[in-house]
Amino acid sequence: MGIEYTDFGCDCETSVDYPDYALPVAEKVARGEFDRGILICGTGIGMTIAANKVKGVRCALCHDVYSAKLTRMHNDSNILAMGERVIGPGLAREIAKAWLETEFEGGRHARRIGKIADYENEHL
Repeated sequence: MGIEYTDFGCDCETSVDYPDYALPVAEKVARGEFDRGILICGTGIGMTIAANKVKGVRCALCHDVYSAKLTRMHNDSNILAMGERVIGPGLAREIAKAWLETEFEGGRHARRIGKIADYENEHL
């Protein structure tokens, strides 16, 4: 896709703990060190749960192109999670490409995201 990226691993075939990978990526996105992040684990569920614990992160689990586009357009997701046991590498590339190329629409969606940010600022 011709984009710059930093690979946080995993570089082994043994079982690892997904929070060890999701949280550092989420923190860098939340701090503005990265514009966006992509996380992949078996189902994508654990990565999504872990990443969304970081204030300012809007991680979306997507297994289809339509959802990937809408989560950018309506939710301004800043992290994409996918499950390698759920989708194949070809579809994963299509999803990532659609997600990376889709812009946030703003408008009423920005108001809604603002309400979530207000809650985070008040309660987290």
